[in-house]
Amino acid sequence: MSRLSCVHLLALVFTAALITSCGGNPPPRAQPARVQSAQPVVGDQPVRVAAIPPKAPPPVAAESAIVIDVVSGRVLYAKNADLPRAVASTQKIVTALCVLDAGNIDKPVTIQAVDGACEPTNLNLKAGEIYPRRELTKVLMVKSANDVARALARDVGGSQESFAALMNQKAASLGMRNSNFINPNGLPQAGQYSTARDMAIAARAAYRSPLIRSFTATKGFTFRFNDGRTRFIENTNKLLKTVPYCDGLKTGTTNAAGRCLVCSGSLNGRSVIVVVLKSNTPNVWKDSSKLLAWALERPVSGS
Repeated sequence: MSRLSCVHLLALVFTAALITSCGGNPPPRAQPARVQSAQPVVGDQPVRVAAIPPKAPPPVAAESAIVIDVVSGRVLYAKNADLPRAVASTQKIVTALCVLDAGNIDKPVTIQAVDGACEPTNLNLKAGEIYPRRELTKVLMVKSANDVARALARDVGGSQESFAALMNQKAASLGMRNSNFINPNGLPQAGQYSTARDMAIAARAAYRSPLIRSFTATKGFTFRFNDGRTRFIENTNKLLKTVPYCDGLKTGTTNAAGRCLVCSGSLNGRSVIVVVLKSNTPNVWKDSSKLLAWALERPVSGS
């Protein structure tokens, strides 16, 4: 081989080495196949699907009931869960969700005389008084005052009817397929209904809100009126005082709906929501506490 040919060959080898070292295109490496997780994922964390308790569920007097796992949404127990019926003040959970969706939770609300056009449970607010949405929403969830519900609905929606439309939009967005709301407080009205399953869906959404959770877990607080008077507001959910792991949510009672309770509890790394509708006194408390115990009072290993 001539000297000139050797020089050309060396130049080609050097150029090839330089191109590779500076970002040439070597053959792509085979990528390992991604293994699809069998578990649903929220963010970067897999969701542990709750196991149904091995013991049979206790009998309950309520005509409709459901128990769901908060994290996964899995139904652990159901009884007539899709039967439409009146749900009384438990639908104020949807009212609170709509108030939060409106934003500006500290916006002042000026009370109007029309807000008090309801019975029987009222805070007896006076026209012209001004309170922030936050404080009124807290009273709504702790004491279930119907005039407060009307004041919030008017402030957020402009009218009771417009706010009811917002409630139905919210319900649809959450996947509540068998509900229709006409007022913000749950007082009886023709054509207004929901189901145990739908109320569990609403409660699960509310449970995810730190603000609503803090309100529904409040056993009592002192409300201050504009004129300086104070009133101690006690939570209507008696289980907050009798079941150590109960941490919410909302009561409801009318003649049409019977005694209703949507309650939540957390124990041993689990959180559940229990809904009982059309129960009676004292079974509404017995039904709910038995279902909470059935779902939560078991070893952690069962998930």
